[in-house]
Amino acid sequence: MTPQRNTGAGAEAELPEYAGHYRLQERLGSGGMGVVHLARSTSGMKVAVKVVHAQFALDPEFRGRFRQEVAAARRVSGAFTAPVVDADPEAERPWMATLFIPGPTLAEQVKRNGPLRTGELRRLMAGLAEALRDIHRVGVVHRDLKPSNVLLAEDGPKVIDFGISRPKDSELRTETGKLIGTPPFMAPEQFRRPREVGPAADVFALGSVMVHAATGRGPFDSDSPYVVAYQVVHDDPDLTGVPENLAPLVVRCLAKEPEDRPTPDELMRELRSVAASYDTQAFIPSQRVLEEETGAGHAAAAEASGAKRSLGRKGAAERSGAQGFGPQGSG
Repeated sequence: MTPQRNTGAGAEAELPEYAGHYRLQERLGSGGMGVVHLARSTSGMKVAVKVVHAQFALDPEFRGRFRQEVAAARRVSGAFTAPVVDADPEAERPWMATLFIPGPTLAEQVKRNGPLRTGELRRLMAGLAEALRDIHRVGVVHRDLKPSNVLLAEDGPKVIDFGISRPKDSELRTETGKLIGTPPFMAPEQFRRPREVGPAADVFALGSVMVHAATGRGPFDSDSPYVVAYQVVHDDPDLTGVPENLAPLVVRCLAKEPEDRPTPDELMRELRSVAASYDTQAFIPSQRVLEEETGAGHAAAAEASGAKRSLGRKGAAERSGAQGFGPQGSG
């Protein structure tokens, strides 16, 4: 499939056929910074390539932001993000290629199928907490965590789009009076003190994302971004519809002051106490969710345990060196 082109004016009409060695194919989406396409390398590997809009490629400040995005994404590439495969921020049309991860965004999933169930929410929160732990560990603040920036892959949620993230040692700073982010998922300090935004802002965003995943709306909801901004800074969040066992954690994430919010490590410890069996090995597995909510999983576990005891009596000595280190289940 050749790249989609717009016959009228605009950046899409000028989209190149290749970005580096990657042939652009179908369009996956578009944002304020550029267009994302599914592409293939010479060997056939699938990648997602973001190509900066033509009008922004001429803006030195914008190129600086894109270089920052590439640097931030390369720092945090790992289990909970889409790894950077290649990039050229100095090209005529700057671009970045990340490994293609099949799966809908959280925003698409909720819009298509409605709010997630309790087991799904628990795994989502755990996966996002682990993602933020890894992002913050390398000195990066995402600053735009929202449902459309969370991919639901089979092995857990992936945080994407570091377009306005900021490494702590970056020389690029938010200008006074310029707000960067998505109001329903921004922390109070992003409105009040944008130059002082730190990792705790991402934890606030995680709380807002969880409310959206549980209810289909945000904790602060209005058609006006100005009203939302006021609510974020001054009002209590609306957690109607958030499961009771997760609501206290979400409330802590949405604390007005950064120092009152839990760290990602604290969130993971709390989630273990909420449900010791939460599992990020498989995300939204329908059979597992069904078993979890009907109790069928307990019967299956008991049956498997009985079979294991039976096998254990036969040849225990052969396995004594590996006791307690069985293979991880794939779900």
